[in-house]
Amino acid sequence: MTIKVAAIIGSVRKDSNNLKLVEYMKKRYADQIDIEPILISDLPMYNPDIEENAPQEVIDFRNRIKQADAVLFAVAEYNFSIPGALKNAIDWLSRGGFVLREKPAFIVGSSMGVLGSVRAQIHLREILSNPSLSPWLLPNNEVYIGSVHEKLNEQNEMVDSGTRGFLDQVVGNFVSFYNRIS
Repeated sequence: MTIKVAAIIGSVRKDSNNLKLVEYMKKRYADQIDIEPILISDLPMYNPDIEENAPQEVIDFRNRIKQADAVLFAVAEYNFSIPGALKNAIDWLSRGGFVLREKPAFIVGSSMGVLGSVRAQIHLREILSNPSLSPWLLPNNEVYIGSVHEKLNEQNEMVDSGTRGFLDQVVGNFVSFYNRIS
């Protein structure tokens, strides 16, 4: 049985490197995890005034997360933190049924810079520790892919063997983690 993973793409950029990374992972690990990329560009801004009667886009987003076995956060870094669109998506997930609570999850992130979204991931982990969210995050497997534009080729293949091997290890660790806690 493969694990159904909802991959929240933390960037709304059309040519997102993190979307490319997730698409690569979807192909490479299809025998272990079934990744469904989830784009967040259509979500309206979180507003407590409409929380009780959330727009259909929000309901659909929450349902996709709820129906998944696990969640993958693919986070970009904007101004030393997570993108506003990702924070908005997470704000919607913190309400209306707590669909992230105790759901197995892991984080990957890439950037064209050398740090590979390390600061964004630190902030994301802090945000996700909120009791209204609190997924079960894979510990000790931080994936910071710097200079990603040099590691993924035009065919969206990971050409950097070190990164490829590390991702293999992390995905294997996540599958073991998922099987232990499920």
